Order: sequence, then structure tokens, then C-alpha cells
Amino acid sequence: MGTPITPGPADSDLVRAARGLPVSRTPVWFMRQAGRSLPEYRTLRAGTAMLQACQDPDMVTEITLQPVRRHGVDAAILFSDIVLPLVVAGVDIEIKPGIGPVVANPVRTVADVDALPPLEPDRLDFLVTAVRQLVAELGPTPLIGFAGAPFTLATYLIEGGPSKEHARTKAFMYSEPAAWQRLLEHLAVSAAVFLRAQIGAGVSAVQLFDSWAGVLSATDYAQRVLPHSREVFDGLGDTDVPRIHFGVGTGELLSLIGDAGADMVGVDWRIPLDEAARRVGPGFSLQGNLDPAVLLADRATVDREVARVVAQGRAARGHVFNLGHGVLPDTDPGVLTHVVELVHELGRR
Repeated sequence: MGTPITPGPADSDLVRAARGLPVSRTPVWFMRQAGRSLPEYRTLRAGTAMLQACQDPDMVTEITLQPVRRHGVDAAILFSDIVLPLVVAGVDIEIKPGIGPVVANPVRTVADVDALPPLEPDRLDFLVTAVRQLVAELGPTPLIGFAGAPFTLATYLIEGGPSKEHARTKAFMYSEPAAWQRLLEHLAVSAAVFLRAQIGAGVSAVQLFDSWAGVLSATDYAQRVLPHSREVFDGLGDTDVPRIHFGVGTGELLSLIGDAGADMVGVDWRIPLDEAARRVGPGFSLQGNLDPAVLLADRATVDREVARVVAQGRAARGHVFNLGHGVLPDTDPGVLTHVVELVHELGRR
């Protein structure tokens, strides 16, 4: 008998689930698994600023691999940050500990929009190097690349940093419609350039994070934001990798989000996956959606909630288990490993 052939990343359970194909078990990975809760991550990052770390191929490689080694997850997620394309293009942004991205000169006028520098592909050599190193190290385990969606990046640029109300962003959207359109078109091109570099270097899937789209009404999302998310996916051309689209608080937008062009829709913890499957429609796989706070609870609660998510995920054409948002920094890494094992056990039944 010959040696069994190990499936490559293009035939992994994650990619198959995203395409709605049969899988050997429910695949699982965690948003923000690269870093946050791992002591080995904190040791490696000590003394290195976040945006500096994201542009160091060797550091990106090691941080991305850490949760794969420790937890046995079914995919790696590239260690990066959604504002990185803006920084590489030349926008002055600093990620301040305990705060998040802070923009030195926020976009507040039409002139500010027109002054934004484009992202040139030749400035992404560090990213290409990191992805190639990771693909070589990961073997059959798929690597997920990602970028921030135009609306979410626009909120950081206009607000100058994280915001709860996003009031300045909405005011600009309403009062300067032409400049708003140019801004989001600019950011859509940037995101597509960033993702194409990752795809060309070998990632097996990509995720577009529209973290703050949930602050919008369905009408505003459909008219003023969705077309630009679609531009990002359209900008990837005929590259044949699954596309994931994720937002927070987007339960009321789920019937629209699929129209952007994703194969799989990420769902936060606010809505059960079986209801999400009904809203999104039969043509999409789902990713999610355990509340990250559950991982801080007792083991019986964790097991019950994981089983619920796995069961409800069967309502979709394909399901990738994940959290409804990122891993919280105080999460016990041992709980994450346990969840991976439990999902694999339940997902075989």
C-alpha cells in the first residue's frame, strides 16, 4: 500500500466548509488567536510596538504559528492589524496600549480625503515574505489573510481613534456624500491591494473585517457602505480563495451582507446561528459564534455553549466554529485548547 496523501490547505476542512462542501469534522479557529492570551506571545512582543511587530516577517511568522502549535486549530490567522495598510501607505497612526489606533491628523474635510496617500503594492514586500514563510511552515494547515473593510477604516480615520457612537463618521457620511464615496472607494482599493498581496503569496482564505458596520441602519448600510465592501471583493478578481465577511452587531444586516460577495458570513454572538442561517440565506456558509466571555466561565458552561453553537451551526450549508468576536486577553489558553478538542469531537457526530 502507498503512503496516505495528506490533503493540502486548499482541500482542508476550513476551505471545504467555507465552500459548503462535506468535511471530516467541524473546523475551528479563533479571531485574535494570534496573540492576546498567550504568554509566549507577550514574551516575544515585549518591547516591540504593535505596528512594528506587524512589519517584521519573522515575528509575524512566529506569532501566527503559536496558537496553531498550542491549540491545534484548523487554521492560522495572519498576525497583522486592520490599520496596517493605512500606516504602510503613509498615514500617521499609532496603536496606543489600552486605547487602540490613534490617527494623528483625522480626516475631517473634503481636502483631507483627497490628500490620503495610495497603498503601493511594492511597499508590501514584508507582508509577502511573512505569508510565504508561513505557508511553508504550516503545510496542510490553511492560512487566513485579512483586511479591514472600508467603513471600519473610515471610522478610525474620521474619529481619530476608537469610538462608541461614530457620530463624526455618520455626520461626514450624511453631509459630504461625494467625499464619503471617494473615501470609501480609496479604502476599497487599498484593502484589495492588501488582500491581493496575501493571496499571491499563498493564503488559503481571506476575511474582511467590518467591525463597526453594526452601528448603521440597514438602509445606510445598503446604500452607503455595502457597494464599497463589494468593491473590495470585486478587486480580488478571479483569485480562487474563499472569502469571509465579518462584522459586529450586524444581526439586522445579515440579509444584506452576503451581497458583498463573500462565501462565508461571520456572525457575532448576539444571534443564534440557525436564525443567522435563515437571514443570510442558503447560499452561504457561516462562521461563529461563541460569546468570547463564555470562555471565562466554568467548564460546564463552556461545554454547554460550545455544544449549542455546533448544533445550531448545522443549519448552514457549512460551518466554521469561531468566537463571535476576538479572544479576550484574560482567557485561559487551556480553555481554548479544550474548546478545539470539544468542537472536533462534537463535529464528528
